[in-house]
Amino acid sequence: MISKATRVAMAALMLGASALAVQAEGWMPESPECIAPANPGGGWDFTCRQVGKVMQDMGLIDKTMQVVNLAGGGGGVAYAETVNKRNDSNDLIVAASSATATRLAQGAFPGNTVDQVRWVASVGADYGVIAVAKSSPVTTLPELLTQMKDDPTSVAVAGGSAVGGWDHLKVLIAANAYGIEDVRKVKYIAFDGGGEAVTQLLAGSVQAFTGDLSEAKGFVDSGDIRVIAVLAPERLEGEFAEFPTAMEQGVPAIGANWRGFYAPGGMSDDAYNAWVEKVATLYASDEWKAVMAANGIAPLDLKGAEFDKFVHESIEQIQSLSREIGIIQ
Repeated sequence: MISKATRVAMAALMLGASALAVQAEGWMPESPECIAPANPGGGWDFTCRQVGKVMQDMGLIDKTMQVVNLAGGGGGVAYAETVNKRNDSNDLIVAASSATATRLAQGAFPGNTVDQVRWVASVGADYGVIAVAKSSPVTTLPELLTQMKDDPTSVAVAGGSAVGGWDHLKVLIAANAYGIEDVRKVKYIAFDGGGEAVTQLLAGSVQAFTGDLSEAKGFVDSGDIRVIAVLAPERLEGEFAEFPTAMEQGVPAIGANWRGFYAPGGMSDDAYNAWVEKVATLYASDEWKAVMAANGIAPLDLKGAEFDKFVHESIEQIQSLSREIGIIQ
């Protein structure tokens, strides 16, 4: 039988735990700040500004989010600033994307690693696509990958990023998933942006295009190209629902140019948990769904530990592919 003294002690402990939970749940940043690791405009800047605005509109923060543009090193300057100078800041979050994971995987942030920050949550993704010219006889992803496997020189794929960049890696993820063992044989040709890559596809200089859904959609609408695979876990909704996934064609390849946030590694648990909850609440809101729909952002709902795991797995995959093609040793 539990004594009165024990019951009193247990009640006090439960009351204390409850108070701590309320304190963590109600935590607010004193001076909310988001670093966009690039100049104004573009994905990182968009992520900070839109999330900050919607958070304030929803009452998730009670002050305006200060957006600081800290360009340099493809995100490396902001990463180093967070790790070296802002490591204990509870008010700071930093915009990140697949480009962040790619540069971490390839050692492009000298002296910095994925575990020096805390990964907060995603707010959506721009999924990768593989497309062909509308007139191409190729109609499915397995057809294209079979051609690559049988005769690698017969298929050249164009993309808008440099060799070893995200566009290049997307097609290698698909090739690797299909069983092409030596992905170095996959012919990738880099152009200055997706528009130029599609122009070369239409001219017949290359046989396929790899890019993001948002940049491909306009060329689909104009009747120039046909998307043969979206690198998403399942078919997307709305106007994108017509595009088949690689997964449904038997190719287990996912290539999400995700958007999300990391926070300083020394951030307190209360602050971290509160930021995770704030981003999760924002993501589930009608307000954020409207932002996603207006800007071609696809669903990707990962938060806290599951987001941390996703980022680590992404980096491991990118490192593996980067070693295979000689980008890193």
